[in-house]
Amino acid sequence: MIHITTLNDGLEIFKALGSEVRLQILNILLENGQMSMNQLASQLNITNGALTGHIKKLEDCGLITISNSSYGHGNQKVYSLKQDKLLVDFEPPVDDSNTYHTQIKVGQFTNHHIFPTCGLATSSSLIGELDDIRYFDHPSRFEADIIWFTKGFVEYTIPNLIPRNNKISQISVSMEISSEAPGVNEDWPSDVSFYINDTKVGIWTLPGDYGDVRGLFTPDWWLPNWNQYGLIKLLVINRKGTFVDGLKISDVTTADLNLDYTSNLRLRMAIEEDAKHVGGLTLFGKTFGNYDQDIEVSLTYVPMANN
Repeated sequence: MIHITTLNDGLEIFKALGSEVRLQILNILLENGQMSMNQLASQLNITNGALTGHIKKLEDCGLITISNSSYGHGNQKVYSLKQDKLLVDFEPPVDDSNTYHTQIKVGQFTNHHIFPTCGLATSSSLIGELDDIRYFDHPSRFEADIIWFTKGFVEYTIPNLIPRNNKISQISVSMEISSEAPGVNEDWPSDVSFYINDTKVGIWTLPGDYGDVRGLFTPDWWLPNWNQYGLIKLLVINRKGTFVDGLKISDVTTADLNLDYTSNLRLRMAIEEDAKHVGGLTLFGKTFGNYDQDIEVSLTYVPMANN
């Protein structure tokens, strides 16, 4: 997902999208997953030379990615979508100077209660055996860059290092996640419940578990019929409510949470047994999936004297 916080920052993307041909390219890649230059040019009924300029504009603004692959005779460049969502904020951006940023590896959970199917892996190997919940307590879990389970929860302690005498006005969490199907299944909904400390801030339904193409960062040893990539989701709790990708999912606000510089801060992601869709959860870190990131957290703060 690309998150544009000011209209000026999004100018190059808006220019790239201001072309019928480039919109066609994005729609074709959305439908087909990935295609070579020749395939794209043929479907658009234009020359490779004419296509090159459009591809460069889409690549420069981060909308598509290019990789080398064996297509037909020899190696060819293959094009695929890099982003699944574009989020544009029209409200003034939060003052970043009053924001504490941190990253948490997906294996650095501090509490869990999960059920198979489940597993963990580092960039080089599985941790223990598949579907054995005991390995979620193994010391090597801290190095995991992918974890998955069918139901239950994992909980992370978020370092709260905002300055003294301040309170938290906004919590933002960015993560790459998918559901957890037997094998893979892009139509496998799963209701993820998000908690801050012991307060449920909302539920978001993940649409599926993706494995149609290898994740951009997924290591070569990972089997092709396993989870390959997820979707970037941005969870935001602020003074107006709780949102996922800009869509409001509950009325819970940071005022309800009442968090300041002394507060312990825990993020829980749960697939609850009584959910409508019990479809599991997969969390991707830096060396898996389509995004070079761990769980990214931002805590925006204001002086405690302010409302």
